[in-house]
Amino acid sequence: MSGSNRGQASAASGIHNQENMLSRLRGSLKSRNAANHGASNENQENLPPKQAPNRTVLGQLQTNNQRGKSQNKRGSKQEISQAQPSKNDDFGKSCNEKPAAKQPSFQIHVDELDVPCTKKAEQVVKSVKTEEVTEMSPLPVDNTVARLRQPLAPIDVPSAMDVSTDSPMDMSVVEGEEKPVNVNDIPEYAAEIHAYLRELEMRTRPKAGYMKKQPDITNSMRAILVDWLVEVGEEYKLQNETLYLAVNYIDRFLSSMSVLRGKLQLVGTAAMLLASKFEEIYPPDVAEFVYITDDTYTKKQVLRMEHLVLKVLSFDLAAPTISQFLTQYFLHHSVSKQVESLAMYLGELSLIDSDPFLKYLPSQTAASAYILAFHTISGGMWPLSLVEKTGYSLEELLPCVEDLHRIYLGAPQHAQQSVQEKYKGPKYHSVSSIEAPAELNLSASSV
Repeated sequence: MSGSNRGQASAASGIHNQENMLSRLRGSLKSRNAANHGASNENQENLPPKQAPNRTVLGQLQTNNQRGKSQNKRGSKQEISQAQPSKNDDFGKSCNEKPAAKQPSFQIHVDELDVPCTKKAEQVVKSVKTEEVTEMSPLPVDNTVARLRQPLAPIDVPSAMDVSTDSPMDMSVVEGEEKPVNVNDIPEYAAEIHAYLRELEMRTRPKAGYMKKQPDITNSMRAILVDWLVEVGEEYKLQNETLYLAVNYIDRFLSSMSVLRGKLQLVGTAAMLLASKFEEIYPPDVAEFVYITDDTYTKKQVLRMEHLVLKVLSFDLAAPTISQFLTQYFLHHSVSKQVESLAMYLGELSLIDSDPFLKYLPSQTAASAYILAFHTISGGMWPLSLVEKTGYSLEELLPCVEDLHRIYLGAPQHAQQSVQEKYKGPKYHSVSSIEAPAELNLSASSV
């Protein structure tokens, strides 16, 4: 065998071994999540990570002895940190250290008074400070202090001012139950918001063919990474928007930087950490992300990679996603909850495979997911109102709809099943169990 053939064979075997290793690690994660999720509450969302009793780990879990040692180390560090005096205390001691003077028991603060009363007030304060105050002795009160503490004069309220409890400014009593407010339902600014997001998605768009320039990673490795991030998001009850943002950060970073396969999971971990900080109310700690990687990377490595990702992205983290555009489409033209869940399912399926969906904008993929879900559930088409809102005709969206339909048909046989399992639950109306239509009968005309 020639040298080039041996090199190609060794490279192919290396990629195959890497993918098998990641698949094996993910297998252990799924078995653990299946046991943990049986006892967890599916309706709880976005809990603080410290309250989670079980944590997702990509790879073999540590033994109880190792985990106990790590907890003991953390406890000892906290005790040492508590025992050490703070710098502020040392600074205060050095500044206020006067052995001859005796500190007063209390420090009295007096507001600024008018000129005639200033000298009297200063005399009262000096007399009080010089006396020794004990726990049982009352503070002496002079007549001057009593005169200074006169009650406030009543304010003359004009008769035209209504101060009754029926005033529209009185919010102390709310009659009836408060209706939940949808922060996205802003019809007055909907057009401007959509135009801004369409402009922003062009600036935060990753390069479609960046994987061809990556020397050591492949599309299948990226699919395994995104599939693992889906499981991490479900384990920590993160928002779907967090997952979309993390995948956007990964693709934009890989569009500019060459990454070795051993550091690909580190990039994904840092991207998920940044997305959690940007989107979540209670983002998981850095230690949590170190733990879910089975301590493959240290806390310092995760923070350094987070810094590098921020520099490469120029700190531009507000990227429009498929989830944002789907929300706008649902508000503009309402559909059933089942159609919404199916469209979200199709949108997350497009995250797994970078080819061919990186060549489409998030607004185009969201519109295609809307069309396919609406057509699958109720046989509807692309509404004319959304044509006017987005500027996308059905003819322009047909290539993306066909690509989505292709992965929808092959989803049950796909190597990565996290999205499939996520949308089997009742929370998403079990839309991943809905069989995809064999053929699409979409006409060119919109209704």
